[in-house]
Amino acid sequence: MTHEIWIIDDERAIRDALSQTLEIEGYQSRAFSSALEALAQLSSTFEGVIVSDINMPIMDGMTFLTQAQAIDPELSIVMLTGHGDISTAVSAIRKGAYDFLEKPFSTNHLLDVLRRGIEKRRLVIENRELKRELETQSAPGPRILGNCESIKQLRRSISHLKDQSTDVLLQGERGTGKELAARFIHDHGNRQDEPFVSFKCRQTPEALMDLELFGAEQSALSTLPTHKNNKVAAAGQGTLFLDGIESLPLQVQNKLNQMLLVSPRPRIIASTRIDLSESAKQNGFSQSLLTSLSDTTLVFPPLRQRQDDIVTLCQNFLRTTASRFGIAPPNVDSTQKAKIINHPWHGNVRELRSYAERWVLMGEQPLNQDNQSSYENELDSLSERMQQVERAILFDSLNRHNGMLKEVQTELGLARKTLYEKLKKHHLDKENFKG
Repeated sequence: MTHEIWIIDDERAIRDALSQTLEIEGYQSRAFSSALEALAQLSSTFEGVIVSDINMPIMDGMTFLTQAQAIDPELSIVMLTGHGDISTAVSAIRKGAYDFLEKPFSTNHLLDVLRRGIEKRRLVIENRELKRELETQSAPGPRILGNCESIKQLRRSISHLKDQSTDVLLQGERGTGKELAARFIHDHGNRQDEPFVSFKCRQTPEALMDLELFGAEQSALSTLPTHKNNKVAAAGQGTLFLDGIESLPLQVQNKLNQMLLVSPRPRIIASTRIDLSESAKQNGFSQSLLTSLSDTTLVFPPLRQRQDDIVTLCQNFLRTTASRFGIAPPNVDSTQKAKIINHPWHGNVRELRSYAERWVLMGEQPLNQDNQSSYENELDSLSERMQQVERAILFDSLNRHNGMLKEVQTELGLARKTLYEKLKKHHLDKENFKG
């Protein structure tokens, strides 16, 4: 990224000379003849370095420094001073200037100061962003995990949207975290005390969608339904999450679009796996509804485009699952990491979470490269889930007692024969737990 350098000096010759030098060295620069002009355009998001003369009419450099620091006390501001005015420059440093340059100065000295000032400002911006992310991610409720740039930008957008009133469209493949984001926006926004109602469009028979959403006796499209046995009324002034909005019939889409024109109403957060603009071109989706929703669209990248996040996410899921059952998470060696990274993860983060949970409860699972939808069909029955929990409890007890079966038997209140049968059933060998 090329950081902009601001030059503030009332002498045109100095402004031009500095601008030319910076241009030759590959920097972008912006020159101001007065500190007042620069101050009017300065904000706390400025990422570059400001080079300001000290002796200027109307507003001098010291006054500019004070007022700029009121906007952001951690700006990188370099003061230009003439010979014999070192005491003023030192005073500026004490008041928060990053450095000073005494005229005349060499190009190398200027560039060295600018490089250091840019690096200092970069660290300030990154630390602020990290702090905001940590505050957001440590708050109660669902979290959007990942460190790749697309996810960081997604988190920034979600954080900005949570207190807005605009409707939101979430676009991405299955399992990329769209519902998680919808819940986050609601749970951390100014509607958090109102209802969050989810409507699974793809799972609702087409003939029942109108009834489910709007109720049976709505008489006018311009008013909200008053009957409580529908999703819109249940959401009130909270959030209505329409999961798979592309599955709504066109007449229901049109009714929904009419509802968006009235107030009060619930905030709509809709998700889709497809490109709705292409669907609208083929008359498969209402162009009017798309126009209403598409002003605020968030795109969720598939996991295959986030390879640097895959191992981190997997380890997080392993830790949280192990913590839930009070056992130690499995270690992930380099061979396992390579397999995880190279797996296609057609089910994205949802598939990865399911895989990690099974790993904790049942040991490392084989990764099937060919059957891309197998994870969706493996809906565990109650009996299967109980078996997974039983294995986790046995694993934890064996681990804590270093494979001493007598102690495991006493702790779990099992007969010796029963314990041996369960160990055999779950393929657990006491020898593997002896330290």
